[in-house]
Amino acid sequence: MTTKSDFSTEEWQLILEAPPSAGMIVVTAQRGGSFRETIAIAKAYVEARQQHGESELLDEIVAAKPERDHTHYHSPDELKQHGLQHLRDSVALLERKATPVEVDEYRRFIVTLAHKVAAAHREHGEEVSESERAAINDITGALNATVG
Repeated sequence: MTTKSDFSTEEWQLILEAPPSAGMIVVTAQRGGSFRETIAIAKAYVEARQQHGESELLDEIVAAKPERDHTHYHSPDELKQHGLQHLRDSVALLERKATPVEVDEYRRFIVTLAHKVAAAHREHGEEVSESERAAINDITGALNATVG
C-alpha cells in the first residue's frame, strides 16, 4: 500500500491540491452559488472520511484539510487550465507510485467531489448546469488523460 511517506513534500502537496482544484473548476464554471459550492468541497471530504475505505492513501488524503492552490489567476479560464493540468500531473504522479486501485479511488473521489459541488446550488431550475456538466467532463478527461 502507498502512503504519504512514499512522496516528497512537494509531491504530497500536488496530490492534496488536486481535489480542491477540481472543485474550484466547477465553482467557477457558473456564476452564483459559490458559497454553497465551496462548502460542498469540505462536505465531500467529511463524507469520504466517514467511508474510511480500503485505501490507506485515500484515507490520508481525505484526512488532511482540503489544500487549495493559492495562485491568483487572472480569469476563470486560466484557473481551469491550471487546475486541469494539476489533475493530470497528480494522476501521473500517482500512476508512478501508487497501485492502480489507489489511482482509481483517487480519480473516483475527485469526480464525486466535482458532482457534489455542481449539485450544491441549483442554477436556472437545473440541479447541475450545462457549464458545470462541461466542467465535470473536462475534469474526468484530465483525470483519465494519462491512462494507457
